[in-house]
Amino acid sequence: MDYDLLVYNIGELILPKATLTPLKGEEMKQLTVKNNAAFATKGENIVWIGTNEEVSHLHAKEYLDAEQKVVSPGLVDPHTHLVFGGSREKELALKQAGVPYLEILANGGGILSTVEATKQATEEELVKKASFHLERMISYGVTTMEAKSGYGLDTETELKQLRVVKHLNRKYPVSIVSTFLGPHAIPPSQKGKEHEFLQEMIELLDVVKSENLAEYADIFCETGVFTIEQSKHFLLKAKEKGFGMKIHADEIDSLGGTELAVDIGAISADHLVAASDEGIRKLAKSETVAVLLPGTTFYLGKDSYARARKMIDEGVAVSLATDFNPGSCVTENLQLIMSLAALKLKMTVEEIWNAVTVNGAFAIGQGGEAGTLEVGKQASFVVWDVPNYMYIPYHFGVNHAKTVYCRGKKVWER
Repeated sequence: MDYDLLVYNIGELILPKATLTPLKGEEMKQLTVKNNAAFATKGENIVWIGTNEEVSHLHAKEYLDAEQKVVSPGLVDPHTHLVFGGSREKELALKQAGVPYLEILANGGGILSTVEATKQATEEELVKKASFHLERMISYGVTTMEAKSGYGLDTETELKQLRVVKHLNRKYPVSIVSTFLGPHAIPPSQKGKEHEFLQEMIELLDVVKSENLAEYADIFCETGVFTIEQSKHFLLKAKEKGFGMKIHADEIDSLGGTELAVDIGAISADHLVAASDEGIRKLAKSETVAVLLPGTTFYLGKDSYARARKMIDEGVAVSLATDFNPGSCVTENLQLIMSLAALKLKMTVEEIWNAVTVNGAFAIGQGGEAGTLEVGKQASFVVWDVPNYMYIPYHFGVNHAKTVYCRGKKVWER
């Protein structure tokens, strides 16, 4: 057989375990690393994996010498707010001066300033801005990601954000899973009328479904935003309409969002900084993936991080994400998140790699497709300019990616 691409002279080939369910507990600690490896592609998929010694007998249209570097599956970022207008750098000085967020919000800042900027931006402007951020994510090794709406809080702008995501999915070879997060906050005009606003967002789900604009529905369950009861009502309505369920849960206060995620069968529960012991126990008995966002805790200057060590040791499936957004985590760099996971979440290097590949894929319904390198699966991979797989969390704040391939095609090279 003539292959399309033959990647050879790989120092370490990272091969996360291929499973039908997310990795949990002891499984997260295990990572197969194949030395002096090679693999070949045909079309979009990997069709052969072997050793460097076998390469001399093979023929391909294109050859890639990995120069004894590390090769891994393309990274998966399962929680981003990719599409938004404007930026909020002026708020940094206010935060440093100790101005409370609620005061910033009252003066038109915070999420409300992003909502206003997103409303004012045209669809073309949002495509241009989101493309810039997306290309940067790809350059850091991400080939599969999730993108949420949530900076509209009205019908027109929410749909505009989701249409931008659909456009980006056509424009780029990466996989972008779309999530409708209409109930991201309560608009000032709807204070005291939360039920009516939530009903509007539920009705909007029909339009989102008819235009095939999102696979998942999400809600911000938190003190001062949406209650457990409201979140349950919205997500179950979304489930009835054919959406998968995700939830921003227990980020600040332990309201029981983690438990709710398990009870209703959400594919993921995200943030979980304040998840209760009971919530962690329930997660461990479920297939719901915990999506942890240490970059957000870091950027907000807080000391308490999600209890990743307890979660993994008790058997929870943990993944990691950037939470890229203009207010609480302004980074596209998932490699930086890997370092924070080591330093602040006390995760081992093997757990971190599993969290940003196979488990990240399961958190957005891409399990078995993305996050692994297997014969018959997509050839989305990264060549890393590092001596071994342990190096990336160790050397933080820079880009270690050398070359990024998505579905057999080179999409970025340093």
